[in-house]
Amino acid sequence: MPNDPCAPPGDAPPPLRIYFWPNLMTGGNLFCGFVALTKIVETDLAAPDFDVKIRYALFFILLACIFDLLDGRIARWGGYESPFGRQFDSLADLVSFGVAPAFLVHRIVLKDVFSQHPEFGWFIASIYLICGALRLARFNCMAQTPGGGGSKEFLGFPIPAAAGLVASITLFILWWEAREFPTGSWRYTLPGILLFLSFMMVSEVKYPSFKSLSLGVRRPFIKLVIAVLFVGVLLVAWEKVLPVVLPLIFGGYLVYGFVRPYISRQMRREIEEEEEEEAAPAQKG
Repeated sequence: MPNDPCAPPGDAPPPLRIYFWPNLMTGGNLFCGFVALTKIVETDLAAPDFDVKIRYALFFILLACIFDLLDGRIARWGGYESPFGRQFDSLADLVSFGVAPAFLVHRIVLKDVFSQHPEFGWFIASIYLICGALRLARFNCMAQTPGGGGSKEFLGFPIPAAAGLVASITLFILWWEAREFPTGSWRYTLPGILLFLSFMMVSEVKYPSFKSLSLGVRRPFIKLVIAVLFVGVLLVAWEKVLPVVLPLIFGGYLVYGFVRPYISRQMRREIEEEEEEEAAPAQKG
């Protein structure tokens, strides 16, 4: 990028700050997205190992969500936020949460539905990818405005949550079919979900970022008990719990954006646990 022509001669650009730990998490996110893509591309609907490869792909997409959550938390907790990290994170997100889910739905549904006209299938999948890219570009532009980087709200449904919802619903469908429950045409709802999430990512609906969520906030004992029980259930019966719990978590977050404007501010604070409530009493002393 060329130097600013208005800058005084001899002024060197500021050094590029690249922090190890948050960018390592972002690299893990990108790696998971790449592995998920390879598994999706290798998948053949008629092959006996179809379910296995798709489950691997879903696992890596969901693991990428965890890495994406960690890189932001580590950057904020350690004061390691930087323009480089923001751009690297967006590039990784576009692969893991844009390209991979679009390929996933095309591979297991759209390719079959539009076998006579494959261009329609690619077009539907590309809508999700393009909207995801627009969502990330808008987020980066807003983050560069004064105070934008510390905003506690997302404008539009976040692309990691959109990918998590697509992956978790697919995982639920596979879990349902494996138990020989009545399936009907559930799988064919995925393209509709993909298009709806495409619209939600570029919408004006606001979602809490939970950036101010702290492990030291109110009611730590209750939260500890819930966390221990949740982890215990996952360890004992994760194969039965995750396919049901994950769609509820991501779906609940999607719905929360619609009901959020209609609930009281006090209830909103209870749910989102904003740090202002912790800081306000301290200022009185």
